[in-house]
Amino acid sequence: MPQLLAPLAVSLMIFVCTFAAAVSGMVLRKKLPSDHLSEDSKDVIKLVMGLIATMAALVLGLLIASANSSYQTQSGELQQISATIVELDGILAQYGPDANEPRHRLRASVSTAVDKIWSKDGIRFGQLAPAANQAESAAFYDSIAKLSPDTEAQHFIQKRALEISGAIRQTRALMVEQINSAIPLPFLAVLVFWISMLFVGFGLFARANATVVVALLIGALSVSSAIFLILELNHPYLGLMRISGAPLRNALAQIGQ
Repeated sequence: MPQLLAPLAVSLMIFVCTFAAAVSGMVLRKKLPSDHLSEDSKDVIKLVMGLIATMAALVLGLLIASANSSYQTQSGELQQISATIVELDGILAQYGPDANEPRHRLRASVSTAVDKIWSKDGIRFGQLAPAANQAESAAFYDSIAKLSPDTEAQHFIQKRALEISGAIRQTRALMVEQINSAIPLPFLAVLVFWISMLFVGFGLFARANATVVVALLIGALSVSSAIFLILELNHPYLGLMRISGAPLRNALAQIGQ
C-alpha cells in the first residue's frame, strides 16, 4: 500500500539509526582508553544521558498527545459535517420540489467526496485542494440562492440552508488543510539525533551479549514504533489507522429520503 510507505520507511530508518547507534557505542567501548570510562566519566555521561532521555521522553509524549488530539478532532469534524449534511438535506426537503436540484447536487458532492477519500487507490490529494472544489461548492451554493421562495417558511428555509451551506464549506476547507499537515522534518531529525545519542550511551556501558543485543533491539523497535504511531495519527485519512468513512456514507444513504 503506497499510503503506508512513508510512515513505515521513516520508522524503519529510525530503527536502523538507533540500533546502529547502540552498536557504535559497544564498538567505541572497546576502543576507548580505560581512563575515558572511569567512574567520574561514567557519572558525567549518565547525567547527560538522563538529560537527553528526559527531553526525548517529553517530546515523544507531547507528539503522541498532539497527534492523538488532531486525530480525534478530525474524526469529530467528519461526524459533525456528516450530521450537518443530513440536516441540510432535511431542510431542503421541507422547502418542496423546487429544491430538488440543490438536493441532487448535495448528494453528488458527498458521493464524490467519499470516492476521493476512501477510494481503493487511496486518497487523491490533488482533487481535494480548495481550488479543485471551488466550482462545485459555488454551483451548489448558487442553486440554493436562486430558489424563489413564495412563503415566509420558504424564506426562512432558504436563509437557513445558505447558512448551513456556508458552514459546511468552511469546515470542509479546514479538513482539507488538516489533511496536508505534517511533522516538520528538522523537528523529527533533532528528535532522532537525541535518541541515537542516547543509544550510543546505552551501548557504551553494555558488554556485548545476546541479552543486551535483544534488549537494545526491543528499545530501538519501541522508539521506531512510537514514531510510526505518531505519523499514522498525524495522517488520519491514510494508512492502518485511517478514519472510517461510515459517518459520511450513512449521510449519503439518508440524502434524498
